[in-house]
Amino acid sequence: MALEPEQFVKIINEPLKSKNPIVIAGFPGIGLVGNITCQHIIEELEMKYIGSIDSRYFPPLAVLFNGIITMPVRIYESAKKGIVIIISDIPIHPTASYDISKALIEWILSIKAKSIISIAGIATTTGERRVFGGATNAEMLEMIKDKTEIFQVGTISGISGSIMTECYLRNIHAVSLLGETPGPNPDPRAAVEVINVLNKIFDLSINKEKLMSQAEQIELELSKLADQVKTTEAPMLPKKEFPMYG
Repeated sequence: MALEPEQFVKIINEPLKSKNPIVIAGFPGIGLVGNITCQHIIEELEMKYIGSIDSRYFPPLAVLFNGIITMPVRIYESAKKGIVIIISDIPIHPTASYDISKALIEWILSIKAKSIISIAGIATTTGERRVFGGATNAEMLEMIKDKTEIFQVGTISGISGSIMTECYLRNIHAVSLLGETPGPNPDPRAAVEVINVLNKIFDLSINKEKLMSQAEQIELELSKLADQVKTTEAPMLPKKEFPMYG
């Protein structure tokens, strides 16, 4: 007999104080845009840790923060703003995305969420930091069309894509925000642009100064690393031809 996704995924949380909250989800991906965005919002809004998600699909590891064990996938709430954030420190394997997204959406329905915002990154070579947007219905698309670059044709991969597909199948109001980034390195600048969009949509007024200073620090460290690589690379030796014997 086939097992239901809920038997593979366990979600434990305190009772929420928010009624019909907005749920924002950020999982590891290109540029860590979802993680960086969600972590910054959690800190700026001083959100309360209210629960966690566990699964047999997750890798066998423990996450430490300031020396204390914590869960790798956590849930936070700002009752004042009516926002719930789901943030993950571990990547979700593609084969597990289907079951985890189904269990996640079941939980989101149980808390009577107003809408879902899935945040991820999108790699391009333009050098820009635009935010691409997509939605599960015309109403949500109307909400973001003047605040994002509408993602006309393409795919959203990984758990973010699974969440959006499940929302579409369940007729749930959901938006995907994809921060444009040039590569896989952590990209706070892309996260800043995503927060700009969230501020406009939900009137959040989230301060971004700390995130911008992190962006400058990361860029400085990457620049130093690139210089170190250049100075430590050995020059190519000229090829020598050796006579063959035998």
